[in-house]
Amino acid sequence: MDYKAKALAGLLAATCVFSIIALILSVVNVKDVFLPPSTKYGLVFDAGSTHTALYIYRWPADKENGTGIVSQVEACTASGPGISSYADDPAGAGASLKPCLDRAMKIVPAEQQRETPTYLGATAGMRLLREQNSTKAEQVFAEVAKAIGEYPVDFRGAQILTGNEEGSFGWITVNYLLETLVKFSFAEKWEHPRDTEVLGALDLGGASTQITFQPGVTIEDKNTSVFFRLYGTDYSLYTHSYLCYGRTQALKMLLAALHQGSPSSQQIPHPCYPKGYQENVTTADLYNSPCVRAPSTPSPARVLTVTGTGDPTACSTAVQKLFNFSCGANRTCGFNGVYQPPVRGQFFAFAGFYYTFHFLNLTGQQSLSDVTSMVQSFCKKNWTELVKSFPQEKKYLHTYCSVAIYILALLLDGYKFNERTWSSIHFSRQAANTDIGWTLGFMLNLTNMIPTEALEHVKGHQPSLWAGAVSFIVLAIVAGLVAVFLQCFWKTK
Repeated sequence: MDYKAKALAGLLAATCVFSIIALILSVVNVKDVFLPPSTKYGLVFDAGSTHTALYIYRWPADKENGTGIVSQVEACTASGPGISSYADDPAGAGASLKPCLDRAMKIVPAEQQRETPTYLGATAGMRLLREQNSTKAEQVFAEVAKAIGEYPVDFRGAQILTGNEEGSFGWITVNYLLETLVKFSFAEKWEHPRDTEVLGALDLGGASTQITFQPGVTIEDKNTSVFFRLYGTDYSLYTHSYLCYGRTQALKMLLAALHQGSPSSQQIPHPCYPKGYQENVTTADLYNSPCVRAPSTPSPARVLTVTGTGDPTACSTAVQKLFNFSCGANRTCGFNGVYQPPVRGQFFAFAGFYYTFHFLNLTGQQSLSDVTSMVQSFCKKNWTELVKSFPQEKKYLHTYCSVAIYILALLLDGYKFNERTWSSIHFSRQAANTDIGWTLGFMLNLTNMIPTEALEHVKGHQPSLWAGAVSFIVLAIVAGLVAVFLQCFWKTK
């Protein structure tokens, strides 16, 4: 055999050996490898009494003990008032949502938009409109549904949340964000935290207020009891929503009471407004809510003059009259005869509770005596002083005293917190960089009902074996090419 033949034979033999080794490396120790779960998105409109916001959420398609691990992507606040304010212009309610929907379409991938569940939940503002005029409420919902239906999303309806739903979904949000329901451990697993107490939730909206917590006793009134199963754990909660006792409606009830108790039919001295402040309000605007009882002899629509007197003691007395604090025999209650077990554990107070106390710089866990003293001091300032100190807050500046005194009455006399339990209240707007409200809790509970997607899997190798197989394939190709080159271009004599 000549030298060329020997070289070709050697190269062909090397090619075969390299190919066999590569084949062996490619089939040994093959494992099933699961691909990362795909991401799902969800949109929830919070149609409150004073404004509407769209929250965009996402979660992995696989779930932890039946509930999704949900995170907030973005929040978009719609311009204009809440949808209940569009009772006489229903089309305006739908139009107000479109800028936020346009924003969402830029965030949710186009290929996933048609399978993105989208909800609109309306709270106390729409509850009141339904009581006042159910036809107008239906027209607003029809226009809202029409507007959302123009977008390529899986719209699952607009609904009015019950007060208990609003309160309990807010409770889920608080505890999820504070990792009392589920927590990512050092072992890189989602686990239910041991020996961790869940927190209570206190919510103050424009038209209602909610209290939700896990009591240490059996709940006597089943109308105030809710049950959830989240991340494989059962929770039995006390919750109640007081319609008309939100910030806006409470101030309206207070002004109406002062009007009806005033010796003058057109002049209203207001002890909660700062001295030197004056505004005009019509009787039509004052008595346009189901929360406010009109006088027995309705007067024609006329202008009333409201004058601040800056008297915190008289203000507190007037606010107290908005509640009925008496309870029946052998019964614990909050106010207006509603059953409530004693408050227990730590509480997060958000929404209106936070915004008012944040303005007054009272969110730093001050003692009850310090809070009371600072509120009294603020309420004694005249209008000129306040405008000079807070020129950017002029629109709502005259209301902060009355809302602060109202919050103290609600928490202390209504919900029965005291000097000892006051320190358990934490005033906050966010937790874990996410807004606190009912929408995240709603989406978490919803993911219990969205089917889990099975994880896709492929055949996988250890990186070292795969690298070795590729190397020998390359060597086999090189040896084969060299053999072809020699055969074609190496001429023998």
